[in-house]
Amino acid sequence: MLAQDTILKSTFDVAKIRQDFPILSTKVFGKPLIYFDNAASSQKPWKVIKAIEDYYTSLNSNVHRGVHYLSQKATDAFEESRKKIAAFINAAHDHEVIFTRGTTESINLVASSFGKAFIQQGDEIIISAMEHHSNIVPWQMLCEEKGASLKVAPINEKGELLMAEFKALLNDKVKLVAITYCSNSLGTVNPAKEIISCAHNRNIPVLLDAAQAIQHLPIDVQELDVDFMAFSGHKMYGPTGIGVLYGKEKWLDKMPPYQGGGEMIKTVTFEKTIYNDLPFKFEAGTPNIEASICLGAAVDYINEIGLQNIHEYEQQLLQYATEQLLNIEGLKIVGMANNKASLVSFTIDKLHPYDVGVILDKQGIAVRTGHHCTQPLMDFYCIPGTARASFAFYNTTEEIDALVVGVKKAIEMLS
Repeated sequence: MLAQDTILKSTFDVAKIRQDFPILSTKVFGKPLIYFDNAASSQKPWKVIKAIEDYYTSLNSNVHRGVHYLSQKATDAFEESRKKIAAFINAAHDHEVIFTRGTTESINLVASSFGKAFIQQGDEIIISAMEHHSNIVPWQMLCEEKGASLKVAPINEKGELLMAEFKALLNDKVKLVAITYCSNSLGTVNPAKEIISCAHNRNIPVLLDAAQAIQHLPIDVQELDVDFMAFSGHKMYGPTGIGVLYGKEKWLDKMPPYQGGGEMIKTVTFEKTIYNDLPFKFEAGTPNIEASICLGAAVDYINEIGLQNIHEYEQQLLQYATEQLLNIEGLKIVGMANNKASLVSFTIDKLHPYDVGVILDKQGIAVRTGHHCTQPLMDFYCIPGTARASFAFYNTTEEIDALVVGVKKAIEMLS
């Protein structure tokens, strides 16, 4: 068993880190907030909150168009943020970082633009059985439009991708693999490098949905050799309404624009439009300037803490929570993969997860309940949903102890 005092010997000061997040001092129904819904959206440190304030008090202006002082300052900050994000994921070029509204828009962008250029009738696209809806529906829409087929790589009961079955699906008809790096419902961390290598052996590009990985794991897109990667700012301690599509230059150059208008044009006549260079070709209209800049502040904050430190501490939280929750009679953890991110999804005999979530909420404990936008995955396990506690590096073992007490109270009240 992982002792609580072992975790407290961690390499960073969690009590000090918690002071960076003002919302963690909130009280809910008279009790201290315990926030375990980090997979849905993370809380924001002062560094990001201050960056938002600074933008609106000293920078607010449109970008890439104005010759005046504020516009140039805002443009410089906007592009500086792009450079920080490119460095964070080790992109080969800054222009391989496209600002979007979030993971969902990033995936839709690839489905639309890559689909127009490279998907034909009879082609196949591979996803996995653990995908959330945003990495299912865009490909279904594309397949319906093009007459292509969607193939689903299966998983085992532990929630691990069956690699032999995945490899068996690879053939000359497959034109893209789109797969999650980390499951939002199970916590499973997929073997991304092996998946990409297997696909590339057949010249098949790969999109990684890194919405649940980017805040937990150091990611090097060049080392992975991934072709596309999507993630959201608000899950990595940044603002809402901003996300990133990383794409290799060789693919982005060949893909048509996603939307028309604004900065995505170079010249326009009534006869013909010449599109702009990367990354602007895929950034039509006025972007979310404030959020784009402040995502750079979030990256700065994560770098100050260190992703490897974050990963190691969260793994300790995961192990501690798993051990404590499994001691509760009638509780079953859904998703027991050997390689997991820091979340625990669970069901309790004869209790609906929604009812459990409501009782936990009255104790100040925020968890997610339901199907987590993974209805096909819930069908696989023959359950309506789970209660999900997802941990960030500002969570503590004391909070996990409170979760255990809260779950036992829910069982007592609902049984």
